[in-house]
This record gives sequence, structure tokens and C-alpha cells, in this order.
Amino acid sequence: MSDIITFYHNPMSRGRMVHWMLEECGAPYEVKLVDFSKGQHKAPAFTALNPMGKLPTIVHKGVIITEAAAIITYLADAFPAAGLSPAVNDPKRGVFLRWMFFGAGCVDSALIDKMFSRPAPERPGAIGYGSFDDTVNAITLALKPGPYLLGEKFSAADLYISAQLGWGAFMKALQPSPEIGAYLERCRSRPAAQRSTAQGEAFAKQLQAA
Repeated sequence: MSDIITFYHNPMSRGRMVHWMLEECGAPYEVKLVDFSKGQHKAPAFTALNPMGKLPTIVHKGVIITEAAAIITYLADAFPAAGLSPAVNDPKRGVFLRWMFFGAGCVDSALIDKMFSRPAPERPGAIGYGSFDDTVNAITLALKPGPYLLGEKFSAADLYISAQLGWGAFMKALQPSPEIGAYLERCRSRPAAQRSTAQGEAFAKQLQAA
């Protein structure tokens, strides 16, 4: 069974953060582009892998993994030499998992609600992320010791959270504070982030020309 990861990707999706993670952890992978304009994400061949018809999706050693946070956590653990997640017996593992789940459960939802200007619910306490401001403030407070969420060392949690915040800023759902702006710059200046961005632009052109 091949160790090469099959990465189903479209650069106009959350697959961008998984692409960055693949570059960051040095994983061997092959890209299979999924063309949204041709409905390939809803074709039977793809929904057999991911019934949601969504990206990102990877296949590694015969196992299908979906959901960006799950994929990023999996890759961090599968390629420990990259040092992108604390070991299971490291106390900081709990902090790492906190931020991975916070990204999936709070940041993503808060940014989407803000982007679509969804009205405030009648029962704010029922919203899992609390409020947009509380979500952003939690990240800001975590970065005060800095420079990263787990302290001095960049981790896959920073990759995930900074990718989400960067997307939110691009979509005008977030106006980064000086602290968050500096954090985003630290993260996206990493060579792996720059490589995946350049490759993503090439993939976008390839899909447009198809």
C-alpha cells in the first residue's frame, strides 16, 4: 500500500489550508483537482469518498479522511518529524487540541455568520461560539504571551487558525487588530505557506483553462 497521500483539492476551497499543511509537514502527496464548475465534487466517483461532496478530502494508506481540522491533526500526528503537534503525553497536547476544536467549532461559524451578516439570534446563549467578538478576543488573549498559540513554537493549530483568520480578512468578515495582523504575517511568511500559495495560483489557472 502506497504511503503517498491522494489530495482532492480545489484552490477555491478550505483545501488551501490542507495544501499548506502537506507542504509544511513534508508529506508525499499527489493532487487530484476537483472542478466545481463541472460538478465533479458531486459526481458519484467523488461522493463515494465524501458523501458531502466537499473539499478537502484525502486518502492515505486506504483510509479516507475529510474535514479540514481532522486532516490537519491527522497529518501533524502522521508526520511527527515536522514537529507540528505536541506528543500525546505532552501536557501541551491539550492546548493544541483546544485550538483545533476551537477553529472548527467557533472560528469557522463566527466568520461565516459575520460574512453573511446573519441577524443575532433570539437566544445568543444557544450559539456554540458565543459571539464574534468573544471568539476573536479569545484568540487575541492567547497570542499575548506569543508569538504563537502554544508559545514560542509554531504548530498545526497556528496553521489552521491563521488560515481561517486570513480568509476572514480577505472576505472582509474580519478587520485584523494589530496583534492579529502581526500574527497572520508571521504565519503566512513561512516558506511552506508561500509554496502552497504559489502552487494554488497555478492550480486555479489550470482549472480556468480546462
